[in-house]
Amino acid sequence: MYMYNGYPYYYVYVPVHYYPTLNYPLYAQRSPQQAARPGVQELIQRIRREHSNLYTQLEQAGVNPQTIDTLMFLTINYLRNQQNLNRTPTQIYNQFQRDNPWFPLFIRSMNFPENTVNRILIRVIELALAYIKGESPPPELGPEKGWSDWESLGGTLLSAPSASSWGANRLDVFARGNDNALYHIWWDGNRWSNWESLGGVLTSAPGSVSWGPNRIDVFVRGTDDALYHKWWDGTRWSNWESLGGTLTSGPSASSRRSNQLDVFVRGTGNRLYKRTWNGSYWETWEDLGGNLASEPAAISWGPNRIDVFARGMNNDLIHKWWDGSRWSDWESLGGTLTSAPAVSSKRPNHLDVFARGAGNRLFKRTWNGTRWEPWVSLGPTQITSAPAAVSWGPNRTDVFARGQNNELIHRYQES
Repeated sequence: MYMYNGYPYYYVYVPVHYYPTLNYPLYAQRSPQQAARPGVQELIQRIRREHSNLYTQLEQAGVNPQTIDTLMFLTINYLRNQQNLNRTPTQIYNQFQRDNPWFPLFIRSMNFPENTVNRILIRVIELALAYIKGESPPPELGPEKGWSDWESLGGTLLSAPSASSWGANRLDVFARGNDNALYHIWWDGNRWSNWESLGGVLTSAPGSVSWGPNRIDVFVRGTDDALYHKWWDGTRWSNWESLGGTLTSGPSASSRRSNQLDVFVRGTGNRLYKRTWNGSYWETWEDLGGNLASEPAAISWGPNRIDVFARGMNNDLIHKWWDGSRWSDWESLGGTLTSAPAVSSKRPNHLDVFARGAGNRLFKRTWNGTRWEPWVSLGPTQITSAPAAVSWGPNRTDVFARGQNNELIHRYQES
């Protein structure tokens, strides 16, 4: 940092092939309202004094102190020069990156963890906005204990993803791609594969489940609104088969035991319908009632248990379950959902339900075996689809969603 007539300014080193120019003047002509705002250095000093943990997190991520100062200055100066402050911190940060496309390239070129840097700089904007407006800053909605930052797995998604696991440290994720085909990416315990196309013409997000090692079953809605099925048998992918029905949503699938499948869809009248593979043949469709405003999400944590969730007509989370003898009535678990839910189970009698909520943030509600815990927010990052969730062990949960650039994003919890 350098001083000129009492004002700070910065020299920013960015490789020339990334940095044609800053797309805003550091000292442009300001309106009276902009001139009356706290100075950049004043805002930086207050954030450093009251939220030093942000600096600590960046240092732990490998960002040196001089670069931290530069990132803070560029971000806050951009914010301070904005005429319209009636936008979310994420919207302002995304616009900053669009106006200065060299910035994310610079972060990547330095091998900084991009998701960590983005999360912290969005929080910096949130704090500076509050200080400029003379408001108390909102509490930090950072990751819950044990949660990783989001990572990007690429791709171009036209739907929410679906995730399944057929073994420890194995993940298979599916989504509809930009040509409406089914796409697949997997984690083999060491690395993520490239995306592969599995063909088909999808009109919904897929649903996927595994009932045993090296077995995956995937379901989608086709162009005739029927349910279609494709599976991996450990050696190859099958052709598509039609299972009929009239779907008004994407499907969801669960498995109570080996070679058993239960597939759920929203059908006519917004009611929940189920079709079951009993190990020998596909049973007929069963009407389970309800009034769904989204596709369902289904899970089984034992041989005689199925839990099904959906968004209700009041945008709340609704729940119905099979106890081995009968189906329950629907119950409301509250919340304000802006997407379909997703559900995973780490162990018997434990459920984690995820959904997109206010501000397009990820929210979670947990059944701990005795009661439903309150909703919690899992950070400020915005997602642009319903989430997908899966657990491959008693201490592991993986969550996927479509990100701001229509790519697949991923985070996980170990606890």
